[in-house]
Amino acid sequence: MSREGSKAAVGSLVHVGIAAKYNFLNYFRARRFYVMLAIILIIAGLLTALVGYYRPPGFVDGGALGFYGAGWGSFASIVVVLSAAFFGGDAISGEFQNRTGYFLVPNPIRRSAIYVGKWLAALTASTIILAVFALAMLANGLFYFPGNVPWEFVESFAFAWVYLVAAMSLAFAFSSLFKSSSISVLMSVILLLFVFSVIDTVSSLVAGIEPWFSLTYGAGIVSNILNVPYPAAKTVTPFGPGGRFTVVSYNATVPEGLLILLVYLVVMAVLGLVLFERKEFTS
Repeated sequence: MSREGSKAAVGSLVHVGIAAKYNFLNYFRARRFYVMLAIILIIAGLLTALVGYYRPPGFVDGGALGFYGAGWGSFASIVVVLSAAFFGGDAISGEFQNRTGYFLVPNPIRRSAIYVGKWLAALTASTIILAVFALAMLANGLFYFPGNVPWEFVESFAFAWVYLVAAMSLAFAFSSLFKSSSISVLMSVILLLFVFSVIDTVSSLVAGIEPWFSLTYGAGIVSNILNVPYPAAKTVTPFGPGGRFTVVSYNATVPEGLLILLVYLVVMAVLGLVLFERKEFTS
């Protein structure tokens, strides 16, 4: 690499760091981080109170692994979706809607550095939120099962973080596509919470096709790893008179799930960057 190329690369990395730092601080100045943190603490607090008072089946009578499966396994994906939409849904579209991009883009800094810096800031804030929820679940688990932290919970947290990275890339792609913050956030939430789930159900139950093309199907490893034994890749359940009808369900294996998440991560991150690079700041 030439000296000019090296200087350009170093300069871009510096710009990425600056963009990430100030966008991360903006989350605190706008109190967005505190709002999201309060939401997660309320969810964790309500879950703690309900489990402590009602002792629902599956939480305290299924051992440590059953507790983490019922608590963390049921809510981790929701935390991921909310975090990705909350911090990444309007990261780029906000620049168009508020017209702050008119002052940001003309500066001697590459759009790619702005995009990556914003992405890193959003991912850092979301990672903290996910870690707080994990610590809350861990504290509850240690209260009921002292000294017993299943290795599967650690794996599930790692898978949830990979899911978060992929979901953040998807949110940034929508944020780069639309100029309205509300639309980009809404589309991210609807797609991650509802559309992908419908695709998973229709593909498996109606068409009998494994939904390997769905992000949430790949993210199923977050909860499935907490089941022992791990769910079968394909299950055929007969029902009806004489079992003449069948219901087919699919579960992504760990390698398959990770591959799906990584593909979404790369494709959506690149797509979002391309859209941001080509979009004009016009009134």
